[in-house]
Amino acid sequence: MDFKDFKAGTYKPQGDHKTFSPALINQQWIWSNTQINTLLEEANTALGELSAFSRIVPNVELFIRMHIVKEATDSSRIEGTKTEFDEAFLDRESIDPEKRDDWEEVQNYIKAVDFALAELKKIPLSNRLIRETHKVLMTGVRGRNKTPGEFRKVQNWIGGRSAAEARFVPPSPEEVLDLMSDLEAFLHNEEIHVPHLIRIALAHYQFETIHPFLDGNGRTGRLLITLYLISKGILDYPTLYLSDYLEKKRQEYFDNLNAARTNSDIEYWIIFFLGAVTETARKGSRVFKAILELKEEVENISNEAGSRGQSIRVFFNHLFTNPVLKLSNQLTFGELSNRNIRRLISEFEEAGFLLEVTGQKRNQVFVFKRYLDLFQIEEGDNE
Repeated sequence: MDFKDFKAGTYKPQGDHKTFSPALINQQWIWSNTQINTLLEEANTALGELSAFSRIVPNVELFIRMHIVKEATDSSRIEGTKTEFDEAFLDRESIDPEKRDDWEEVQNYIKAVDFALAELKKIPLSNRLIRETHKVLMTGVRGRNKTPGEFRKVQNWIGGRSAAEARFVPPSPEEVLDLMSDLEAFLHNEEIHVPHLIRIALAHYQFETIHPFLDGNGRTGRLLITLYLISKGILDYPTLYLSDYLEKKRQEYFDNLNAARTNSDIEYWIIFFLGAVTETARKGSRVFKAILELKEEVENISNEAGSRGQSIRVFFNHLFTNPVLKLSNQLTFGELSNRNIRRLISEFEEAGFLLEVTGQKRNQVFVFKRYLDLFQIEEGDNE
């Protein structure tokens, strides 16, 4: 099907409201809009550069946790949570009670990513994996009573106090299983020739339109993008934190999804999605470049520190994984004692690497500010 001939679906009367039944997507897709070819090439090039950076960074696993936490906080923020990037690294007791529900949702997202990545090594990306990942995402947090891990069996809606007042009403529960089966088949259909980025753009649109769960659809649908790219070998690690871009352009994100449903303007969604991938991947490459420079700076400091060099390496290796330190905790990093760690904190606070963020004399919290700031790099920075 040519994108210009796309018909999004049909509205079906259901008492006092109408549900939207999306057209199936498991078919060949083509397009006559040549702008898409250019954007697709740019996005693939940017993803290739990002993936290459992840392969050349020594001990890249040290830095992947940051990418996962970044995606978790931004994806959750799209849904209205208020947890900040640095807060995600703190323990529950360090979070203000009124913010703990938000913090727990971010922690569950991190657990869901870890779970899904581990399962991808054993089973293919599938409705089973999507359901099991959703269960991890939603268990024990707001929405835990809305059947985590199960496709919905009752009607849901977006906006408004009821389906009759809603901004959008997804398909009826009876259609969900068939629609999700079609989506799963599309992800793996080798008899059609659809580029991976076009395929996952369509799949994300379809997932959000089906809205197969009672809650957590946005976060699950955005996680689906990362899982697909990893499952197809386009990325080795979850280094594309696309939700950073989508959160900043939240209204445009929702408007483009909605335009595809209401006006069958699927090209606008595809163009928006490819632009999001390109900009996010380029930003990710700049972040990796900056990480390499910071790591080299730390290595030089440790090399010049003589007998203390190994302690400094251990200290910063921990900070590259978890850039927030709370002094009320008993701190031990491998061979480093609590006393040694506190001495290093004082030294590197004075050197400008760390920043105390509470302003208190007791229960102080230090953040590896030089490192956290790298994940706030914007377009044009660090060129």
